[in-house]
Amino acid sequence: MKQFSELTKAFVAYLQIEKNASPYTITYYTDDLETFYLFLHREGITNLQDVDYRVIRTFLTSLYNQKLGRRSVSRKISSLKSFFRFLEREENIYGNPFLHINLPVAEKAIPGFLYMEELEKLFEVNDLSDPIGQRNQALIETLYATGIRVSECQRMRLSDIDFTIGTMFIKGKGSKERYIPFGRFAEIALETYIDDGRKQLLKKASASTPGDAVFLNNRGGALTARGIRVILDKMVEKAALTVHVHPHKLRHTFATHMLNEGADLRTVQELLGHENLASTQIYTHVTKDRLRSVYMNSHPRAKDQ
Repeated sequence: MKQFSELTKAFVAYLQIEKNASPYTITYYTDDLETFYLFLHREGITNLQDVDYRVIRTFLTSLYNQKLGRRSVSRKISSLKSFFRFLEREENIYGNPFLHINLPVAEKAIPGFLYMEELEKLFEVNDLSDPIGQRNQALIETLYATGIRVSECQRMRLSDIDFTIGTMFIKGKGSKERYIPFGRFAEIALETYIDDGRKQLLKKASASTPGDAVFLNNRGGALTARGIRVILDKMVEKAALTVHVHPHKLRHTFATHMLNEGADLRTVQELLGHENLASTQIYTHVTKDRLRSVYMNSHPRAKDQ
């Protein structure tokens, strides 16, 4: 039987090469495996072939005794299911003991989103005569117009934007690709930035810096995902908003607003790049304003005839 560390390395290589998993995903997987290995060590189990239903139930009990939430437990079980599936495929074990273990039912939290009044404040804080202001305006307009992930935004290249038909080519999670339309406000912001501000930022770039990234930092290099988050934080501070705004909240806002304005679930699923419709269904909550609007327009005795 190979040592746990060797198996972990092989699994990480599988995640990187075959699944194209992000560094964050790999960190979560390795942390979950480490938790399981420590449990096996305490139980005196040295062979993964000895892991059975009884061992897994004991492991689950230990997690709940640590007061872990259902979401955390669910993630760990999901990680171990994938790991043991990989081991079975590589014939390191015979039979996956996690196969019939059900994930704990997680609480379905409604994603946070911004109201239009809050968004308008963010759209008004940038100095559009300044290269950085133009970039920041193009950035927030793009994130809200498309609902793309911050990693997808960071990877975007000039050739991915087609202004003639108003679409972006997005390279998503797991090498999945999709086209997303964008509207007039995003188009104006992007054209202004690309034709003016971006060219000014590019002059600061070193000769070796690739010049095809859409969003550049103040040194002319490609903007990082962390850089995008810092930019949003500064915009929120300028707008004097009391809510916390992160790139994913703009994604939540995009989906919520689309559905509240009548978009169908399948369309939003495709735009977000969700593999499963269940991932999109968390956005089917409705705002109080939308609820009242539908009621007033639909109920026969809601208003004077």
